[in-house]
Amino acid sequence: MITADAVNQGYVNCEMNEEGIASVEFGHPLSNSLPGKVLAKLAETIRDLGKNDDVKVIILKSGGDRAFCAGASFDELISIKDLETGKKFFSGFANVINACRTCPKFIIGRVQGKAVGGGVGMAASVDYCFATQYADVKLSELAVGIGPFVVGPAVERKIGLSAMSELAINATDWRSAAWAKDKGLYSDLFDDAIEMDEHIQKLAGTLAKSNPEAMRMLKNVFWEGTEHWDQLLADRAAMSGQLVLSEFTVNAINRFKKK
Repeated sequence: MITADAVNQGYVNCEMNEEGIASVEFGHPLSNSLPGKVLAKLAETIRDLGKNDDVKVIILKSGGDRAFCAGASFDELISIKDLETGKKFFSGFANVINACRTCPKFIIGRVQGKAVGGGVGMAASVDYCFATQYADVKLSELAVGIGPFVVGPAVERKIGLSAMSELAINATDWRSAAWAKDKGLYSDLFDDAIEMDEHIQKLAGTLAKSNPEAMRMLKNVFWEGTEHWDQLLADRAAMSGQLVLSEFTVNAINRFKKK
């Protein structure tokens, strides 16, 4: 059960059906932004499901019918006053990406609306991503004085350096869901969430009946070459943690909060 207080602070909820399909839903009243506690719970939940033999496949989604994920919590970003706190916050995104990467179960993404920053990184970290026509994307980090350092490796792995660079450099413009599908971020695109959910359940049901060992081995093949990401993403978190302390970034975040 999710209490009202939990919803106001953000939440992670997990349910599993008799087929072994686990649905992990995160949410926050501010366009499903991601404060540190939600990131930590999300990473922990994915790791725990990966160890559960009853789980065959995981669906990762967010609450509501609008934004998929607005990325980092601006309230939490602006409260960071030292490097260690900054590194710890951005390590939250690193931990979610690495939890998805190392989870031995396939993770299906459900993106019903716009994805920004860390939300794009999350869409890039699942193994198969469904989206609606409303799921535009933007890496806005540079616009607030940081840079998509932590999510960058996951996004680059999925859509290539050229497309990732386009998103990172042109940090204020949206790219359409069709653009994201064309670049490989989304596997399938649908007119609405109802149609998308039908296809998600169909694929999840098929995977739940597939050989778990074969899927585990196949996932290892897909993620081959990322074994160094524990250290890489920790280093990237330190980069972002340092930048968030700068006067430039503090002023940029405050301007964004006022919009």
